Amino acid sequence: MSAPGCLWRVPPPPPPLTDEETEALARVSPLMLRSQEIISKVDTRRNRSIIYGYFCFIDYAKAFDCVDHNKLWKILKETGIPDHLTCLLRNVYAGQEATVTTGHGTTDWFQIGKGVRQGCILSPCLFNFYAEDIMRNAGLEETQAGIKIARRNINNLRYADDITLMAKSEEELKSLLMKVKEESEKVGLKLNIQKTKIMASGPITSWERDGETVETVSDFIFLGSKITADGDCSHEIKRRLLLGRKVMTNLDSIFKSRDITLPTKVHLVKAMVFPVVM
Repeated sequence: MSAPGCLWRVPPPPPPLTDEETEALARVSPLMLRSQEIISKVDTRRNRSIIYGYFCFIDYAKAFDCVDHNKLWKILKETGIPDHLTCLLRNVYAGQEATVTTGHGTTDWFQIGKGVRQGCILSPCLFNFYAEDIMRNAGLEETQAGIKIARRNINNLRYADDITLMAKSEEELKSLLMKVKEESEKVGLKLNIQKTKIMASGPITSWERDGETVETVSDFIFLGSKITADGDCSHEIKRRLLLGRKVMTNLDSIFKSRDITLPTKVHLVKAMVFPVVM
């Protein structure tokens, strides 16, 4: 399930995407809540039968910087994006040059053939297409590996380069990870094993990839919210309240000032405190 970082809708390609992993306009908070909901439902069902949830939070090494432009245009065309939109994007990225400042001066200008722009609202959306191609080629749509929720098989949640794989067994999760790893490397993306984490509600063994151990955690900050292996939301509620208190403390001098009107103070709370707590 993925969500773009932009406010416009890309026309649905023919044939239309039918799997729940490609919710083109899903927002970040619902996506985070869905991940917590899945963990909670797995934990609830575990009381009736032995059902565990295994999750892998993937981290790519310099994900946005490694997107190959030529491969991206090809993916957009194969996905069904209209040619005029692809042409527009190509013109945006055409002729990009950069220079590097060092202690000895600046280097010669050189062409940029990789990477989507940091901070651009289009970049998460473009990376979504890149990641969608990886997931399709990895066969995640056809595989039975995953967790069934409401008769749907869900094995990945995605927002740009924040990718979570999920399965009901350790073996399934290992299989999903290897498939995604192989397809990612074909398009120039490499997993950062040191930042890739495993979370499980059941027994799990030590994982090693490329000579490095994949760390197993009991909780993980996913899309700005703490996800726990037991599906308990109380940890996240306490964390949010603590963050809110810190912001209020930083604004204390402003709230005590008599030179600032009450409406302005209310606007500050809505702009700086509410986003942290909510």
